[in-house]
Amino acid sequence: MRYWEDIKAGDVVELGSHTMDKERMLSFAREFDPQTFHTDEKAAAASVWGGLIASGWHTGSVLMRILYEGFLKDTAGLGSPGIDELRWLKPVRPGDTLSVRLTVLETTASRSKPDRGIMRTLMEVRNQHGEVVMTTTGVNFVSRRPA
Repeated sequence: MRYWEDIKAGDVVELGSHTMDKERMLSFAREFDPQTFHTDEKAAAASVWGGLIASGWHTGSVLMRILYEGFLKDTAGLGSPGIDELRWLKPVRPGDTLSVRLTVLETTASRSKPDRGIMRTLMEVRNQHGEVVMTTTGVNFVSRRPA
Protein backbone atom coordinates (compact mmCIF):
# COMPACT_ATOMS: atom_id res chain seq x y z
CA MET A 1 0.00 0.00 0.00
CA ARG A 2 1.27 3.45 -0.94
CA TYR A 3 0.79 6.16 1.71
CA TRP A 4 1.28 9.93 1.58
CA GLU A 5 4.83 9.59 2.95
CA ASP A 6 5.72 7.40 -0.04
CA ILE A 7 4.75 10.06 -2.59
CA LYS A 8 7.22 12.83 -3.41
CA ALA A 9 7.05 15.96 -5.56
CA GLY A 10 8.68 15.17 -8.89
CA ASP A 11 7.59 11.52 -8.94
CA VAL A 12 6.54 10.47 -12.45
CA VAL A 13 4.44 7.33 -12.94
CA GLU A 14 3.46 5.77 -16.27
CA LEU A 15 0.01 4.41 -15.49
CA GLY A 16 -1.06 2.24 -18.40
CA SER A 17 -2.95 2.43 -21.66
CA HIS A 18 -6.31 1.83 -23.34
CA THR A 19 -7.31 1.54 -27.00
CA MET A 20 -10.43 3.47 -27.97
CA ASP A 21 -13.12 1.26 -29.48
CA LYS A 22 -15.46 2.89 -32.03
CA GLU A 23 -18.62 1.18 -30.78
CA ARG A 24 -17.90 2.12 -27.17
CA MET A 25 -17.18 5.70 -28.24
CA LEU A 26 -20.51 5.86 -30.09
CA SER A 27 -22.41 4.29 -27.19
CA PHE A 28 -20.91 6.68 -24.63
CA ALA A 29 -21.61 9.70 -26.84
CA ARG A 30 -25.19 8.68 -27.63
CA GLU A 31 -25.93 8.48 -23.91
CA PHE A 32 -23.88 11.36 -22.49
CA ASP A 33 -22.63 13.75 -25.23
CA PRO A 34 -24.77 13.35 -28.37
CA GLN A 35 -23.09 15.98 -30.54
CA THR A 36 -23.07 14.72 -34.13
CA PHE A 37 -19.27 14.63 -34.47
CA HIS A 38 -19.34 12.06 -31.62
CA THR A 39 -22.37 10.03 -32.76
CA ASP A 40 -22.72 10.14 -36.56
CA GLU A 41 -19.85 9.11 -38.82
CA LYS A 42 -21.25 10.88 -41.89
CA ALA A 43 -21.93 14.15 -40.05
CA ALA A 44 -18.53 13.89 -38.34
CA ALA A 45 -16.80 13.48 -41.72
CA ALA A 46 -18.41 16.73 -42.91
CA SER A 47 -17.51 18.58 -39.68
CA VAL A 48 -14.40 20.58 -38.88
CA TRP A 49 -13.02 17.39 -37.31
CA GLY A 50 -13.09 15.45 -40.59
CA GLY A 51 -14.25 12.28 -38.88
CA LEU A 52 -15.59 10.71 -35.73
CA ILE A 53 -14.00 11.86 -32.46
CA ALA A 54 -14.47 10.74 -28.87
CA SER A 55 -16.31 12.88 -26.39
CA GLY A 56 -13.82 14.59 -24.11
CA TRP A 57 -15.85 13.23 -21.21
CA HIS A 58 -15.27 9.72 -22.54
CA THR A 59 -11.54 10.44 -22.69
CA GLY A 60 -11.73 11.69 -19.10
CA SER A 61 -13.52 8.50 -18.05
CA VAL A 62 -10.79 6.41 -19.68
CA LEU A 63 -8.22 8.51 -17.80
CA MET A 64 -10.01 7.76 -14.54
CA ARG A 65 -9.95 4.00 -15.16
CA ILE A 66 -6.25 4.06 -16.05
CA LEU A 67 -5.54 6.21 -12.96
CA TYR A 68 -7.36 3.71 -10.76
CA GLU A 69 -5.64 0.64 -12.23
CA GLY A 70 -2.16 2.21 -12.36
CA PHE A 71 -2.11 4.16 -9.10
CA LEU A 72 -5.19 4.52 -6.92
CA LYS A 73 -5.96 0.86 -6.27
CA ASP A 74 -2.59 0.51 -4.48
CA THR A 75 -2.76 3.87 -2.70
CA ALA A 76 -4.42 4.75 0.60
CA GLY A 77 -6.52 7.36 -1.17
CA LEU A 78 -9.31 9.32 0.47
CA GLY A 79 -10.83 10.85 -2.64
CA SER A 80 -10.48 14.22 -4.28
CA PRO A 81 -12.06 17.62 -3.78
CA GLY A 82 -11.81 18.18 -7.54
CA ILE A 83 -9.63 19.21 -10.42
CA ASP A 84 -8.14 22.63 -11.01
CA GLU A 85 -7.78 22.47 -14.77
CA LEU A 86 -8.84 20.24 -17.64
CA ARG A 87 -7.77 20.70 -21.25
CA TRP A 88 -8.69 18.71 -24.34
CA LEU A 89 -5.84 19.49 -26.74
CA LYS A 90 -6.31 17.13 -29.70
CA PRO A 91 -9.16 14.94 -30.93
CA VAL A 92 -9.22 11.28 -29.96
CA ARG A 93 -10.28 8.91 -32.73
CA PRO A 94 -11.40 5.30 -32.91
CA GLY A 95 -8.40 3.00 -32.62
CA ASP A 96 -6.22 5.51 -30.80
CA THR A 97 -4.27 4.00 -27.93
CA LEU A 98 -4.17 6.38 -24.99
CA SER A 99 -1.55 6.23 -22.26
CA VAL A 100 -1.41 8.27 -19.06
CA ARG A 101 1.52 9.82 -17.21
CA LEU A 102 1.06 11.15 -13.67
CA THR A 103 3.51 13.74 -12.33
CA VAL A 104 3.36 14.68 -8.66
CA LEU A 105 3.61 18.46 -8.49
CA GLU A 106 3.43 18.94 -4.74
CA THR A 107 2.74 17.11 -1.49
CA THR A 108 1.72 18.84 1.73
CA ALA A 109 0.60 17.58 5.11
CA SER A 110 -2.94 18.55 6.05
CA ARG A 111 -2.90 21.22 8.75
CA SER A 112 -6.41 20.42 9.98
CA LYS A 113 -6.40 16.61 9.68
CA PRO A 114 -3.12 15.00 10.76
CA ASP A 115 -4.16 11.56 9.45
CA ARG A 116 -3.80 12.67 5.83
CA GLY A 117 -1.78 14.57 3.27
CA ILE A 118 -2.55 16.36 0.05
CA MET A 119 -1.13 15.47 -3.35
CA ARG A 120 -1.33 17.83 -6.34
CA THR A 121 -0.79 16.18 -9.72
CA LEU A 122 -0.57 16.77 -13.44
CA MET A 123 -1.89 13.98 -15.64
CA GLU A 124 -1.14 13.85 -19.35
CA VAL A 125 -3.04 11.62 -21.75
CA ARG A 126 -1.04 10.81 -24.89
CA ASN A 127 -2.02 9.00 -28.07
CA GLN A 128 0.05 6.33 -29.80
CA HIS A 129 2.03 9.06 -31.59
CA GLY A 130 3.14 10.62 -28.29
CA GLU A 131 0.88 13.63 -28.79
CA VAL A 132 -0.72 15.03 -25.63
CA VAL A 133 -4.48 14.90 -26.20
CA MET A 134 -5.66 15.87 -22.69
CA THR A 135 -4.22 17.28 -19.49
CA THR A 136 -5.64 17.73 -16.05
CA THR A 137 -4.29 19.07 -12.78
CA GLY A 138 -5.94 18.15 -9.55
CA VAL A 139 -5.80 17.35 -5.88
CA ASN A 140 -6.12 14.08 -3.97
CA PHE A 141 -6.21 13.30 -0.28
CA VAL A 142 -4.02 10.39 0.81
CA SER A 143 -3.84 8.68 4.21
CA ARG A 144 -0.65 9.01 6.20
CA ARG A 145 1.08 5.83 7.26
CA PRO A 146 -0.52 4.43 10.42
CA ALA A 147 1.64 4.77 13.54
